[in-house]
Amino acid sequence: MRLGVLDVGSNTVHLLVVDAHRGGHPMPMSSTKATLRLSENMDGQGRITVQGAERLIATVAEFASIAETSRCVELMPFATSALREATNSDEVLARVRAETGVELQVLSGVDEARLTFLAVRRWYGWSAGRILNLDIGGGSLEMTNGGDEEPDAALSLQLGAGRLTREWLREDPPGKRRVAVLRDWLDAELVTPTKQLLEAGKPDLAVGTSKTFRSLARLTGAAPSSAGLRVRRTLTSSGLRQLIAFISRMTAADRAELEGVSSDRSQQLVAGALVAEASMRALSLDTLEICPWALREGLILRKLDTDMNGGPRARALPGVVVDASGKPVPGGGISGPIETVSS
Repeated sequence: MRLGVLDVGSNTVHLLVVDAHRGGHPMPMSSTKATLRLSENMDGQGRITVQGAERLIATVAEFASIAETSRCVELMPFATSALREATNSDEVLARVRAETGVELQVLSGVDEARLTFLAVRRWYGWSAGRILNLDIGGGSLEMTNGGDEEPDAALSLQLGAGRLTREWLREDPPGKRRVAVLRDWLDAELVTPTKQLLEAGKPDLAVGTSKTFRSLARLTGAAPSSAGLRVRRTLTSSGLRQLIAFISRMTAADRAELEGVSSDRSQQLVAGALVAEASMRALSLDTLEICPWALREGLILRKLDTDMNGGPRARALPGVVVDASGKPVPGGGISGPIETVSS
Protein backbone atom coordinates (compact mmCIF):
# COMPACT_ATOMS: atom_id res chain seq x y z
CA MET A 1 0.00 0.00 0.00
CA ARG A 2 1.49 3.30 -1.09
CA LEU A 3 0.81 6.22 1.26
CA GLY A 4 1.54 9.91 1.06
CA VAL A 5 2.19 11.85 4.26
CA LEU A 6 1.83 15.60 3.82
CA ASP A 7 3.39 17.52 6.71
CA VAL A 8 2.72 21.26 6.93
CA GLY A 9 5.13 22.60 9.53
CA SER A 10 6.20 26.02 10.71
CA ASN A 11 9.03 26.27 8.18
CA THR A 12 8.51 23.67 5.51
CA VAL A 13 5.97 21.51 3.73
CA HIS A 14 7.14 17.93 3.33
CA LEU A 15 5.58 15.13 1.28
CA LEU A 16 6.85 11.65 2.13
CA VAL A 17 5.71 8.82 -0.15
CA VAL A 18 6.17 5.35 1.33
CA ASP A 19 5.31 1.76 0.59
CA ALA A 20 3.72 0.63 3.84
CA HIS A 21 2.97 -3.00 4.65
CA ARG A 22 1.33 -4.38 7.74
CA GLY A 23 3.85 -5.90 10.09
CA GLY A 24 6.77 -4.36 8.21
CA HIS A 25 8.71 -1.12 8.16
CA PRO A 26 7.50 1.76 5.97
CA MET A 27 9.84 1.99 2.98
CA PRO A 28 10.42 5.55 1.71
CA MET A 29 9.85 5.95 -2.04
CA SER A 30 10.31 9.70 -2.44
CA SER A 31 10.61 12.86 -0.38
CA THR A 32 9.66 16.35 -1.57
CA LYS A 33 10.14 19.54 0.44
CA ALA A 34 9.35 23.21 0.00
CA THR A 35 10.28 26.12 2.26
CA LEU A 36 7.14 27.95 3.35
CA ARG A 37 8.07 29.81 6.57
CA LEU A 38 4.41 29.89 7.55
CA SER A 39 5.19 31.13 11.06
CA GLU A 40 6.91 34.18 9.59
CA ASN A 41 3.88 35.01 7.45
CA MET A 42 1.73 36.15 10.38
CA ASP A 43 0.58 39.63 11.26
CA GLY A 44 0.56 41.32 14.67
CA GLN A 45 -2.74 39.64 15.59
CA GLY A 46 -1.38 36.16 14.96
CA ARG A 47 -3.26 35.79 11.66
CA ILE A 48 -1.70 34.06 8.67
CA THR A 49 -1.37 36.74 6.02
CA VAL A 50 -3.13 36.59 2.65
CA GLN A 51 0.22 36.01 0.97
CA GLY A 52 1.07 33.24 3.43
CA ALA A 53 -2.30 31.53 2.88
CA GLU A 54 -1.93 31.72 -0.90
CA ARG A 55 1.54 30.19 -0.76
CA LEU A 56 0.23 27.43 1.49
CA ILE A 57 -2.68 26.67 -0.86
CA ALA A 58 -0.42 26.57 -3.93
CA THR A 59 2.08 24.28 -2.21
CA VAL A 60 -0.57 21.88 -0.88
CA ALA A 61 -2.16 21.68 -4.34
CA GLU A 62 1.21 20.95 -5.94
CA PHE A 63 2.13 18.28 -3.41
CA ALA A 64 -1.30 16.63 -3.60
CA SER A 65 -0.75 16.36 -7.35
CA ILE A 66 2.66 14.76 -6.77
CA ALA A 67 1.06 12.23 -4.40
CA GLU A 68 -1.54 11.37 -7.05
CA THR A 69 1.13 11.03 -9.74
CA SER A 70 3.06 8.76 -7.37
CA ARG A 71 -0.03 6.51 -7.22
CA CYS A 72 -0.63 6.94 -3.50
CA VAL A 73 -3.79 5.14 -2.47
CA GLU A 74 -4.21 7.52 0.43
CA LEU A 75 -2.97 10.96 1.42
CA MET A 76 -2.52 11.71 5.10
CA PRO A 77 -2.32 15.52 5.37
CA PHE A 78 -1.62 17.19 8.70
CA ALA A 79 -0.38 20.47 10.15
CA THR A 80 1.41 21.34 13.37
CA SER A 81 2.15 24.41 15.48
CA ALA A 82 1.89 27.27 12.94
CA LEU A 83 -1.67 26.44 11.89
CA ARG A 84 -2.53 25.22 15.36
CA GLU A 85 -1.81 28.64 16.84
CA ALA A 86 -2.92 30.97 14.04
CA THR A 87 -5.96 33.00 15.07
CA ASN A 88 -7.49 32.55 11.59
CA SER A 89 -6.66 28.85 11.38
CA ASP A 90 -10.25 27.76 10.62
CA GLU A 91 -10.51 30.26 7.80
CA VAL A 92 -7.23 29.20 6.21
CA LEU A 93 -8.03 25.49 6.57
CA ALA A 94 -11.40 26.08 4.89
CA ARG A 95 -9.68 27.81 1.96
CA VAL A 96 -7.18 24.94 1.62
CA ARG A 97 -10.03 22.41 1.58
CA ALA A 98 -12.13 24.41 -0.89
CA GLU A 99 -9.31 25.19 -3.32
CA THR A 100 -7.26 21.98 -3.19
CA GLY A 101 -9.64 19.27 -1.98
CA VAL A 102 -7.17 18.47 0.81
CA GLU A 103 -8.48 18.52 4.36
CA LEU A 104 -5.56 19.29 6.65
CA GLN A 105 -5.91 17.83 10.12
CA VAL A 106 -4.28 19.96 12.82
CA LEU A 107 -2.41 17.88 15.39
CA SER A 108 -2.23 18.99 18.99
CA GLY A 109 1.22 19.24 20.54
CA VAL A 110 0.44 16.24 22.73
CA ASP A 111 -0.56 14.09 19.75
CA GLU A 112 2.68 15.14 18.03
CA ALA A 113 4.60 13.93 21.06
CA ARG A 114 2.73 10.64 21.33
CA LEU A 115 2.95 9.72 17.66
CA THR A 116 6.66 10.54 17.60
CA PHE A 117 7.15 8.36 20.67
CA LEU A 118 5.42 5.46 18.88
CA ALA A 119 7.92 5.76 16.01
CA VAL A 120 10.86 5.83 18.42
CA ARG A 121 9.59 2.79 20.28
CA ARG A 122 9.17 0.80 17.08
CA TRP A 123 12.64 1.80 15.90
CA TYR A 124 14.46 0.72 19.07
CA GLY A 125 12.14 -2.10 20.12
CA TRP A 126 11.11 -3.42 23.52
CA SER A 127 14.67 -4.25 24.58
CA ALA A 128 15.36 -0.51 24.89
CA GLY A 129 13.33 -0.42 28.10
CA ARG A 130 11.95 2.92 29.25
CA ILE A 131 12.55 5.62 26.62
CA LEU A 132 12.75 9.38 27.08
CA ASN A 133 12.38 11.30 23.81
CA LEU A 134 12.96 14.94 22.88
CA ASP A 135 11.77 16.50 19.64
CA ILE A 136 12.51 20.12 18.67
CA GLY A 137 10.25 21.65 16.04
CA GLY A 138 9.88 25.14 14.69
CA GLY A 139 7.14 26.12 17.10
CA SER A 140 7.32 23.67 19.98
CA LEU A 141 9.41 21.21 21.96
CA GLU A 142 7.84 17.80 22.60
CA MET A 143 9.04 15.61 25.48
CA THR A 144 7.89 12.08 26.28
CA ASN A 145 8.76 9.30 28.71
CA GLY A 146 7.37 5.79 28.73
CA GLY A 147 7.95 2.07 28.93
CA ASP A 148 5.27 1.05 26.41
CA GLU A 149 4.15 2.25 22.97
CA GLU A 150 2.08 4.95 24.65
CA PRO A 151 4.15 7.34 26.76
CA ASP A 152 3.36 7.70 30.44
CA ALA A 153 4.05 11.43 30.15
CA ALA A 154 3.77 13.62 27.05
CA LEU A 155 4.52 17.33 27.19
CA SER A 156 4.39 20.03 24.54
CA LEU A 157 6.16 23.30 25.30
CA GLN A 158 6.23 26.50 23.25
CA LEU A 159 10.02 26.31 22.95
CA GLY A 160 10.46 25.68 19.25
CA ALA A 161 13.62 26.79 17.46
CA GLY A 162 11.83 29.11 15.04
CA ARG A 163 9.72 30.71 17.74
CA LEU A 164 12.71 31.43 19.99
CA THR A 165 14.72 32.80 17.08
CA ARG A 166 11.96 35.31 16.30
CA GLU A 167 11.43 36.28 19.94
CA TRP A 168 14.99 36.23 21.27
CA LEU A 169 17.66 36.10 18.57
CA ARG A 170 16.72 38.65 15.95
CA GLU A 171 20.26 39.94 15.43
CA ASP A 172 22.54 38.06 13.05
CA PRO A 173 24.77 36.84 14.63
CA PRO A 174 22.76 36.91 17.87
CA GLY A 175 25.41 38.26 20.22
CA LYS A 176 27.06 36.66 23.25
CA ARG A 177 24.95 38.46 25.87
CA ARG A 178 21.66 37.61 24.18
CA VAL A 179 22.64 33.94 23.97
CA ALA A 180 23.48 33.95 27.69
CA VAL A 181 20.15 35.53 28.61
CA LEU A 182 18.20 32.99 26.54
CA ARG A 183 20.21 30.16 28.08
CA ASP A 184 19.25 31.30 31.60
CA TRP A 185 15.61 31.77 30.63
CA LEU A 186 15.42 28.25 29.16
CA ASP A 187 16.87 26.78 32.34
CA ALA A 188 14.11 28.43 34.37
CA GLU A 189 11.36 27.39 31.93
CA LEU A 190 12.38 23.73 31.96
CA VAL A 191 12.56 23.17 35.73
CA THR A 192 8.94 22.13 36.25
CA PRO A 193 8.33 20.27 32.96
CA THR A 194 11.44 18.12 33.26
CA LYS A 195 10.58 17.27 36.86
CA GLN A 196 7.13 16.13 35.72
CA LEU A 197 8.66 14.14 32.89
CA LEU A 198 11.06 12.26 35.16
CA GLU A 199 8.33 11.47 37.66
CA ALA A 200 7.11 8.89 35.13
CA GLY A 201 10.29 6.87 35.71
CA LYS A 202 14.04 6.83 35.12
CA PRO A 203 14.76 6.25 31.41
CA ASP A 204 16.95 3.43 30.14
CA LEU A 205 17.46 5.21 26.82
CA ALA A 206 17.44 8.93 25.97
CA VAL A 207 16.62 9.82 22.36
CA GLY A 208 16.46 12.91 20.18
CA THR A 209 14.32 13.16 17.04
CA SER A 210 13.76 15.90 14.42
CA LYS A 211 15.86 17.63 11.81
CA THR A 212 17.32 19.94 14.47
CA PHE A 213 18.81 17.07 16.47
CA ARG A 214 20.08 15.35 13.33
CA SER A 215 21.84 18.55 12.22
CA LEU A 216 23.37 19.11 15.65
CA ALA A 217 24.63 15.53 15.76
CA ARG A 218 26.15 15.86 12.28
CA LEU A 219 27.92 19.08 13.26
CA THR A 220 29.43 17.39 16.31
CA GLY A 221 30.82 14.46 14.35
CA ALA A 222 27.98 12.01 13.65
CA ALA A 223 27.92 10.15 10.35
CA PRO A 224 26.31 11.91 7.36
CA SER A 225 22.90 10.86 6.06
CA SER A 226 24.62 9.13 3.13
CA ALA A 227 25.94 6.52 5.58
CA GLY A 228 22.40 5.15 5.95
CA LEU A 229 19.63 5.11 8.53
CA ARG A 230 21.00 2.28 10.64
CA VAL A 231 24.35 3.86 11.49
CA ARG A 232 24.39 4.80 15.16
CA ARG A 233 24.43 8.56 15.72
CA THR A 234 24.68 10.38 19.04
CA LEU A 235 24.77 13.91 20.41
CA THR A 236 26.80 14.63 23.54
CA SER A 237 26.34 17.54 25.93
CA SER A 238 30.05 18.43 25.75
CA GLY A 239 30.03 18.44 21.96
CA LEU A 240 26.89 20.58 21.97
CA ARG A 241 28.43 23.20 24.26
CA GLN A 242 31.45 23.51 21.99
CA LEU A 243 29.23 23.75 18.93
CA ILE A 244 27.13 26.56 20.42
CA ALA A 245 30.25 28.60 21.16
CA PHE A 246 31.18 28.21 17.49
CA ILE A 247 27.89 28.73 15.63
CA SER A 248 26.61 31.56 17.82
CA ARG A 249 29.39 33.77 16.43
CA MET A 250 28.45 33.00 12.82
CA THR A 251 25.88 34.63 10.57
CA ALA A 252 22.97 32.55 9.27
CA ALA A 253 24.53 32.66 5.79
CA ASP A 254 27.77 31.20 7.16
CA ARG A 255 25.93 28.53 9.11
CA ALA A 256 24.13 27.50 5.90
CA GLU A 257 27.53 26.56 4.46
CA LEU A 258 28.11 23.97 7.19
CA GLU A 259 27.64 20.35 6.23
CA GLY A 260 24.26 19.02 7.30
CA VAL A 261 22.62 22.46 7.66
CA SER A 262 20.03 23.53 5.11
CA SER A 263 19.56 27.19 4.26
CA ASP A 264 16.00 27.20 5.60
CA ARG A 265 17.23 25.86 8.98
CA SER A 266 20.39 27.92 9.40
CA GLN A 267 18.61 30.91 10.95
CA GLN A 268 17.15 28.89 13.81
CA LEU A 269 20.10 26.57 14.41
CA VAL A 270 21.46 28.52 17.39
CA ALA A 271 18.08 28.59 19.16
CA GLY A 272 17.59 24.89 18.45
CA ALA A 273 21.01 24.11 19.88
CA LEU A 274 20.26 26.12 23.01
CA VAL A 275 16.96 24.27 23.53
CA ALA A 276 18.73 20.94 23.08
CA GLU A 277 21.47 21.94 25.52
CA ALA A 278 19.03 23.24 28.15
CA SER A 279 16.85 20.12 27.88
CA MET A 280 19.81 17.78 28.29
CA ARG A 281 21.12 19.83 31.20
CA ALA A 282 17.74 19.87 32.95
CA LEU A 283 17.36 16.11 32.51
CA SER A 284 21.03 15.37 33.44
CA LEU A 285 21.66 13.68 30.08
CA ASP A 286 25.21 13.35 28.79
CA THR A 287 24.26 11.61 25.53
CA LEU A 288 21.25 11.36 23.23
CA GLU A 289 20.76 8.63 20.66
CA ILE A 290 19.52 10.13 17.38
CA CYS A 291 16.51 8.30 15.95
CA PRO A 292 15.85 8.62 12.21
CA TRP A 293 12.12 8.06 12.67
CA ALA A 294 9.82 10.72 14.07
CA LEU A 295 6.31 12.13 13.63
CA ARG A 296 5.66 11.15 10.00
CA GLU A 297 6.68 7.54 10.64
CA GLY A 298 4.53 7.51 13.78
CA LEU A 299 1.51 8.55 11.72
CA ILE A 300 2.14 5.78 9.21
CA LEU A 301 2.59 3.17 11.92
CA ARG A 302 -0.61 4.23 13.67
CA LYS A 303 -2.40 4.05 10.32
CA LEU A 304 -1.18 0.52 9.71
CA ASP A 305 -2.15 -0.52 13.23
CA THR A 306 -5.64 0.93 12.73
CA ASP A 307 -6.17 -0.90 9.44
CA MET A 308 -4.80 -4.17 10.79
CA ASN A 309 -7.18 -4.02 13.73
CA GLY A 310 -10.17 -3.56 11.49
CA GLY A 311 -10.53 0.21 11.83
CA PRO A 312 -12.23 2.21 9.08
CA ARG A 313 -10.12 3.24 6.13
CA ALA A 314 -10.44 6.99 5.92
CA ARG A 315 -8.58 10.12 4.97
CA ALA A 316 -8.59 11.14 8.61
CA LEU A 317 -5.35 10.94 10.52
CA PRO A 318 -4.47 7.74 12.38
CA GLY A 319 -5.56 8.12 15.98
CA VAL A 320 -8.41 10.46 15.10
CA VAL A 321 -11.77 8.95 16.03
CA VAL A 322 -14.01 8.52 12.99
CA ASP A 323 -17.65 7.54 12.61
CA ALA A 324 -19.09 4.77 10.43
CA SER A 325 -18.81 6.90 7.30
CA GLY A 326 -15.16 7.69 7.97
CA LYS A 327 -15.67 11.30 9.04
CA PRO A 328 -13.73 12.67 12.03
CA VAL A 329 -15.74 12.90 15.24
CA PRO A 330 -15.51 16.36 16.84
CA GLY A 331 -13.51 16.13 20.04
CA GLY A 332 -12.48 12.57 19.25
CA GLY A 333 -8.87 11.53 19.37
CA ILE A 334 -6.21 9.57 21.11
CA SER A 335 -6.74 9.16 24.81
CA GLY A 336 -4.47 7.95 27.56
CA PRO A 337 -2.21 9.06 30.39
CA ILE A 338 -0.98 12.43 29.15
CA GLU A 339 0.48 15.47 30.76
CA THR A 340 0.50 18.69 28.75
CA VAL A 341 2.55 21.71 29.66
CA SER A 342 2.63 24.95 27.68
CA SER A 343 4.80 27.90 28.52
